[in-house]
Amino acid sequence: MEKIQNQKAWFLVLPALAVLFIFSAVIPLMTVVNYSVQDIFGQDYANAFFVGTEWFRDTIRDPELQAAFGRQLAFSVITLLIQIPLGVAIALAMPTRGIMVSVALVLVSLPLLIPWNVVGTGWLLFTRPDIGLLGVALNELGLDYNIQRNPVDAWLTVLVMDVWHWTSLTVLLAYAGLRAIPGAYYQAARVDGASRWAIFRYVELPRMRGVLLIAILLRFMDSFKLYAEPFVLTGGGPGTTTTFLSQYLATIGVGQFDLGRAAAFSLVYFLFILALSWLFYTVITRMDRE
Repeated sequence: MEKIQNQKAWFLVLPALAVLFIFSAVIPLMTVVNYSVQDIFGQDYANAFFVGTEWFRDTIRDPELQAAFGRQLAFSVITLLIQIPLGVAIALAMPTRGIMVSVALVLVSLPLLIPWNVVGTGWLLFTRPDIGLLGVALNELGLDYNIQRNPVDAWLTVLVMDVWHWTSLTVLLAYAGLRAIPGAYYQAARVDGASRWAIFRYVELPRMRGVLLIAILLRFMDSFKLYAEPFVLTGGGPGTTTTFLSQYLATIGVGQFDLGRAAAFSLVYFLFILALSWLFYTVITRMDRE
């Protein structure tokens, strides 16, 4: 006998979902749109006047924004080029059975459990040239390491910090993809006398393609929201070396209180991430169909 499913319980959940959607998505978005097309002085809406796309034009033509976007794009691409291969390599080296599987998974997951501001604070202490373990060690080796004065040191330190913090996500996704490969594939490869590299290239890598695309999508999107770690570690400096898009947006909106430009910038920011997500989603679904 076919079991009849009762979907009436959804009517109890839909009001809560509707209220959550309105207050957490619709109202904030409409507020940002309102600010992006008007010039509002203080909290007096009576003195606001419509400016159309003026804030969007000023935002797109802003040379500091273009420089921040270039730094952000370069940082995101470099982190992906490091974290994806490194995450796959660590996943391949992890144990596949026994109690060590649980131990390895816990150890790998630890960086993901640390809050972003705590990561920045920890690395700030770690890299201090007077008391930090890394800072003192590098200076003892004859390197003039100081993230507050040297732009190269600051940029590389933020890069290493992000790799340390987020490579674990790629490791967990890659490990899950590896464990989902049926054992028959490995048995067939051993029967054919395939080498370890051949097994990785023709068996493991194709079967991990879906999870790796998800990892690339998540990490690329998340890297564009990078804010707390470099803000705590370097404050965006020296100069603007580590001022990425999120921090530049906060500087406009909070530091300069230029709400019109900040709203227009955030909408452009949102649409860029949305278009990128749609592109990755299209690629993933198309590859799944193939």
